[in-house]
Amino acid sequence: MLKHGLLYPFLLKIFYFIPFIFIGCTETSLNNPYPAKERNKNILYSSFSERPKHLDPARSYSSNEIIFTGQIYEPPFQYHYLKQPYTLIPLTAIDIPTPIYLDINNQPLSKEASSDQIIFSSYQIKIMPHIQYQPHPALAQDRSGTHLYHEMSDEEKNKIVKLSDFKETGTRELTVEDYLYEIKRLADPKVNSPIYGFMSQYIVGLKELNETLALYYKNNPKKGGTSAAGGVDLRSYPLSGVKIIDRYTYEIKIYKKYPQFIYWLAMPFFAPIPWEADVFYAQQGLMDKNITLDWYPIGTGPYMLTVNNPNRQMVMKKNPHFHLELYPSEANLLEGVRPLREDKKEEALILADAGKPLPFIDKVVYSLEKENISVWNKFLQGYYDASGISSDSFNQAIRIGVGGQISLSDEMKEKNIKMLTTTAPTTYYIGFNMLDPVVGGLTDAARKLRTAISIAIDEEESIVIFSNGRGSVMQGPIPPGIFGYQEGEIGINPFVYSWINGQPKRRSIEIAKLLLVEAGYPSGRDAKSGKPLILYFDATGGGPDTKAQFDWLRKQFSKINIELVIRNVDYNRFQDKMMKGTAQMFQWGWHADYPDPENFLFLLYGPNAKVGTNGENATNYANPEFDLLFDQMRNMENGPERQGVIDKMVAIFWKDLPWASGFHPKVFGLYHHWYGNIKPNQMANNTLKYMKINAPVRAKWRGKWNKPIWWPLVVLGIILIAGSLPVVLIYRKREAGRAMAKDEGANG
Repeated sequence: MLKHGLLYPFLLKIFYFIPFIFIGCTETSLNNPYPAKERNKNILYSSFSERPKHLDPARSYSSNEIIFTGQIYEPPFQYHYLKQPYTLIPLTAIDIPTPIYLDINNQPLSKEASSDQIIFSSYQIKIMPHIQYQPHPALAQDRSGTHLYHEMSDEEKNKIVKLSDFKETGTRELTVEDYLYEIKRLADPKVNSPIYGFMSQYIVGLKELNETLALYYKNNPKKGGTSAAGGVDLRSYPLSGVKIIDRYTYEIKIYKKYPQFIYWLAMPFFAPIPWEADVFYAQQGLMDKNITLDWYPIGTGPYMLTVNNPNRQMVMKKNPHFHLELYPSEANLLEGVRPLREDKKEEALILADAGKPLPFIDKVVYSLEKENISVWNKFLQGYYDASGISSDSFNQAIRIGVGGQISLSDEMKEKNIKMLTTTAPTTYYIGFNMLDPVVGGLTDAARKLRTAISIAIDEEESIVIFSNGRGSVMQGPIPPGIFGYQEGEIGINPFVYSWINGQPKRRSIEIAKLLLVEAGYPSGRDAKSGKPLILYFDATGGGPDTKAQFDWLRKQFSKINIELVIRNVDYNRFQDKMMKGTAQMFQWGWHADYPDPENFLFLLYGPNAKVGTNGENATNYANPEFDLLFDQMRNMENGPERQGVIDKMVAIFWKDLPWASGFHPKVFGLYHHWYGNIKPNQMANNTLKYMKINAPVRAKWRGKWNKPIWWPLVVLGIILIAGSLPVVLIYRKREAGRAMAKDEGANG
């Protein structure tokens, strides 16, 4: 306890030292969510909102997963980062192979051979030597070449909690056997790859391998893994359609002519997996702790996942064994996406690193953020290097001129923030279940009902209200930027739009009501029974934004006197309804896997129906004429002849209208000026290696934007000290009185 004579000087000393305490804290902002030691480190900071479910390349097929798998795994091909139209180039391969067409006897055919003559297509792929895997315990060996962790004892496995607990790691050279092993995994029933069904139609022997493995599992129900340690050693099962020619060359043989197959070879599905990883991860003690390929990937790419904590952070670091790859030395920016600010310097900077080895960034930290507003605020503070623009932050970030020109707000300009935009190769649509007895079918009445609804749904208004104008109205299944898309009058749906003064104009509600009469529903009532027409829209989600969209959608139907009932269910229930074909209307979307119209038109191909085959044709649309044209179109090279076939297919789509309305989103990206080499590429999924961070500049601006405001604390300190003075005076007076009384007592 302080003596009473020292209390007041002590308070004064605290007040005196407060400013010096604050000054010592100003080097790193007090609200900085990252460690002070990372202040000037070459680290990219970003966020994620949903835990990636699959990081196994044979299983992963979601956009929130490709953020990671695209940087870790390396299929043989990739897309050129700085070129549009999207251009396929080698990644681990040496060049892009030209398919060799074969007859029934596997004899080569001429390039001019017709599709009917072509029985097989062969792709011979040669990869670069000396490519190494990232360091990983599955590849660790002792001096004799025995793998250290392939047959671990229970005691050893009990000491392991996460992958980093393994003391030893190893690496080895990539060979074509690893590519073959991954293709076999696509056929493994235990892996359950989402593209097996589609690929089994093309890769020779894939279906037979699947049947062989399924029979093995049936006869050996206790074999739960897909490796030598847990079940099947895939190396011992042949795949007739894939042949190893030498250590660095392999051949894939597919049925018929399928030019789009080469695009699939740029996706993680066809990235290599070493057999050692399958053996390692199949150990039951590790699987029980979620130490699996789905959680800890292994690849040859520029980055490796070092922290997987989906409740807080996911971290990728530079692969120390990454092979030599150089930044592109050419670009066609004028044909691609340019900065909205006409900044010529920005275009010059995009090639400033030409010929330099990749990657530039040492580490990437992804933090869990469930709310858009939190991401936005941290971006403005400089704690995230890039951000999208949500509806909540649109008005703060964007200004729209009188003529519709889009520019950054003054606040963004003051922060030197850059904005880049591009139209995504994506289509979101409201679909009809074509198996439904009311809205489905190909009768004239059903077509007119769907057309009336399509006219009534004002998609232009929806884009303005719910997307801040960031999108273009869907006229057909193919989005802009993909071969087959038609602009102008030739590209509009004539059943829903008229072409007036050089612009499409949605047909009137009066026309929609007339079509409803012709469909047998005058004034929204069944002409036979007199009952009102009630339609059902199945959806998932909740919250105020979703409610507003549902209310708006009901309003669109009410314009033609149709009552719309929203059936909002959880995601699993919704998926079940889609699989069984019990949903009547719904919203769906598709982002291009590869830049070819086949990847969108197959969403309407009868044999790909969701019901019965679990295909991607969510509407279960089946028109024999459309399907015949699709079979003809899918194997054609791009050109006038193929365009003509596509135009016929789109015309059938316009007439049948299995999709009521939709839009193609326009993507807006904001980037701080210390974030370099940014060029939107909606097809490439491995672009992180090209980007760079100027960490010292970032630290400087973070400090400027996050200066602590000390004066409220100083004022509070003064108030506390001033408030304590009466207490001190009373205390001292009371103590003085006690001392005087004590002295008087002693004298008396």
